Amino acid sequence: MKPTKFIIALSALTTSLSAFAEKPVLNVYTYDSFASKYGPAAELEKLFEKDCECDVRFLPFENGVTMLNRVRLEGNKTKADVVVGIDNFTQPEAEKSGLFAENDLTTQDLSLPFMWKSHTFYPYDYGEYAFIYNKEKLKNPPTSLKELMERQDLRVIYQDPRTSTVGRGFLVWVNQALSSKGNISEFWKKLAKHTVTIGKGWSETYGAYLKGEADLVLSYTTSPLYHQWYENDDKNVAAIFEEGHLVQVELAAILKSSSQKALAQQFLRFLHKPESQKIIAKANIMKPVISGDLDPKLSALPKINILDNQQPNSDVIRNWLATWQQAVTK
Repeated sequence: MKPTKFIIALSALTTSLSAFAEKPVLNVYTYDSFASKYGPAAELEKLFEKDCECDVRFLPFENGVTMLNRVRLEGNKTKADVVVGIDNFTQPEAEKSGLFAENDLTTQDLSLPFMWKSHTFYPYDYGEYAFIYNKEKLKNPPTSLKELMERQDLRVIYQDPRTSTVGRGFLVWVNQALSSKGNISEFWKKLAKHTVTIGKGWSETYGAYLKGEADLVLSYTTSPLYHQWYENDDKNVAAIFEEGHLVQVELAAILKSSSQKALAQQFLRFLHKPESQKIIAKANIMKPVISGDLDPKLSALPKINILDNQQPNSDVIRNWLATWQQAVTK
């Protein structure tokens, strides 16, 4: 190669590498199932990077509560620009940290069972908590939380409310549905007698249920869709409880310390695009937060009674956790 051509080629390569190095990076903290090979993160990353001319990096944690605890521990030195996986029941703790920035994104396109008011935490999917069972194995499922507690013939698995957003939601569900009807401590004590295990997160517990280690596992009314979509199997169904069901809304938020706030807002806005919502619904097995028939099986889910969406403050949660822990460790 002639020297002149070599210099031109080297210059072009240097320019190319420089452009690559200067590509902005968006660090997204999330939970492990969202970023797993079955979760929506990989497809969302590929789709968003086509438009943003950036590098999206999903950094997973064991579960949503662990993720939030890490952000609080890191404070303003956190690597995260965005978190994906806070929910409406860990939201008060996240707000109290003062680490998250308000955004100017509209929520007029939202289709939730209730009005959303926060300008800091941005919904991207939702679902109602429910216990899942195999209808071919369990012919007489419980029809209420009270029956779930009393039926000692049932093997139950749920998630730890100290480490799991799903477990935290169950804690809130029980207290809101039953606090006026009896002793909450007694509920946990009686349930503990036929609880197989209390797992750290959803993936671990749902996997144990599928292996036959329990008759019922805490999950979502949408969970049967996974088996319908990917296994052509309708045996796993949600137990519908007469007290009503509590809605979990999963949220994304931008860190005040982020140096990529414009890019972070673009990412949050991207989560509401129909294509993004379809990816999230199909991979996360949750309901979309925008209106529109993204899949007929979503529209065919059973109608259930929804409990009022109340967000207990961190002090109330702390007291409920103490009651739960004392009851299950005795």
